[in-house]
Order: sequence, then structure tokens, then C-alpha cells
Amino acid sequence: MASISIKNLKKSFGAVNVIKGVDLEIKSGEFMVFVGPSGCGKSTMLRLIAGLEDITSGTMEFDGQLVNALAPSKRGIAMVFQSYALYPHMTVFQNMAFGMKLAKNNKDEIKTRVEKAAALLQITPYLERLPKQLSGGQRQRVAIGRAIVRDPKVFLFDEPLSNLDAALRVATRLEIAKLHHSMNNVTMVYVTHDQVEAMTLADRICVLRDGYIEQVGTPLELYEKPANIFVAGFIGSPKMNLMKGKFASPYKANTIGVRSEHLQFVSKDGWAGKVIHAETLGSDSYVFVDIGTEEPVIVRESGTTKHTVGSKVQIAPLKGEVHLFNEQGNSI
Repeated sequence: MASISIKNLKKSFGAVNVIKGVDLEIKSGEFMVFVGPSGCGKSTMLRLIAGLEDITSGTMEFDGQLVNALAPSKRGIAMVFQSYALYPHMTVFQNMAFGMKLAKNNKDEIKTRVEKAAALLQITPYLERLPKQLSGGQRQRVAIGRAIVRDPKVFLFDEPLSNLDAALRVATRLEIAKLHHSMNNVTMVYVTHDQVEAMTLADRICVLRDGYIEQVGTPLELYEKPANIFVAGFIGSPKMNLMKGKFASPYKANTIGVRSEHLQFVSKDGWAGKVIHAETLGSDSYVFVDIGTEEPVIVRESGTTKHTVGSKVQIAPLKGEVHLFNEQGNSI
């Protein structure tokens, strides 16, 4: 287990500044998720923690020890990549044992640790198979198992589910969550562009944009109390409805935000509009309403909606569920 302390961290590739001054504390045993749009610096942050990139300036410490110049092999980290990177000619057992063999571990220890990791990830029946005989989800579990057997202090995941289809993503996400609960003495840092993954896996989420941290907090803190418009629009699915002008002025704000579940259809005194689209998902429905804002407002209803495309409606926010933002886009 290791705590990670990052102070005024900067990383440049030539004239391009990618990480522009980051301060972050990751607690021992914590599951920290980095999220943000493409190019925000989240994968670069992970590679800096791993030691795969050199730090331009600032400091990074593991358990109080400066690791700026420490080789990746000395950091006690294990990394799981988006591509499985399995050796095609080796069995699952051989793939998982490969790193331990290089480290000159004895055969009995290798066997014990591989079998324990395989049992944890439910891949014991596949130990004698080749990677080509496995599904994508099984291959990713082998890649995770290969990292587990190294007994790392810090686990690093770089978008490990992005190559999987929707059903496998959900199943493998559950495996990673179970892994975190069973290995709560290991610090985990996880990079994703999928905020649903972030919300369901993280102890805390770090939202990055353009090389800076926008907000760090628990999933619910970010969902219920976003620090600014960027976080409000990025965290949550569907994203928060944002409105300006005549919608915001009664609240003495530049912009207001309302989650789709905090909007309701009313018979009078609401925002008048027209239904332009409706999505029925079974347990919920999402109704898209044009009320004259830049983007249609999304209202979530339980069950099947009765509102049809073209119908005129009125909507209003629930009391106390309106987020206020100033001209700079910060929460007020």
C-alpha cells in the first residue's frame, strides 16, 4: 500500500505543456479515477506516476519517498493497459508467471501466486489455454492477473475496458470493483473517459481539463456539488441541463443547471416548450424538450413516458435542485 503525493507537477513535450501544475494527494488503499476529455492529460498523469515519462518540474512522493528519478521497476507499481499485451505463444499461466520468472522467483511461489490470482479473477479453468482461445473480457482478466501476481503497492489502469463491448465492459467493471474490495491494501489509479466507469468504481474522482485539475471529490460530491460548469456538464449521464438568459436571471445567476431527474412536467407556471424526441429505456424514459435554449432540455421520467413528439408541455425544476453558476462558470 502506498500514498502518492504530487506537488506542482508539470510535464512538457518540447514546447507543448501537457500537465500545467497539478497538486494531488492519493491516499493509501484508495481507488482514484482520472477523468476528462481527450487530450486533458489523464494518461500522461498515469505514465508520470508509473515512471514511464520524466517529470519536467515539481515533485512526486510514494509514502514520503521522492520518486522523481526512480525507475519504474523500483516503484512497486503494476500497470494494466488498454491493449491486453499478452504473449500469443504462451499459455495463460505462462503469461501471468512471466514477470515473476524474470524476477527470479522460485517455482512454488510462482505457482501459488498465479493460482491465487486466477481464482480471484475466475480464470482458473483457462490457465492452460492460449490467448487466442479466450474472449476479450477473459484476456483483460489475464492482463489484470499478470499485474496482481507481482504484488504491487500501486495498481495503474489505463482505460482497460475501452476495447470491450458494452456487456463485457459491465462484467469486467464488476471484476475490477471486486478486486478493489478484496485487495483494499493496494492503491489503485484508473484512467477513463467514461464517467459511468468513474462514478461506479471510484472512491474519489479527479476531473482534469487542459492539464489542470478542475475538481477532486467522491462521485456523489461531484454529482451533487460540481465546482463549475465544466464538471457539471462532464459528470452525470445524461449531462446536466444548463440554461442562461431569462431562465437564469430569476435566480440572480449567469447560468443555472438542473439534472434531468430534478425536472418535472407541470400544468402551469413552467417553462413552455415542445417535445422533440423521447427515449424509452424500460425502467426510465428521457424526454427531450425544446424550450428555446441552445440545446434541448432532457427530462427523466420513471417507466414509459406519455409525452409524444410534437406535444406542447411545461416543465419546472424541483425546489432546491437548481445549481447556480457565475459569469466565470464557477458554482455560487
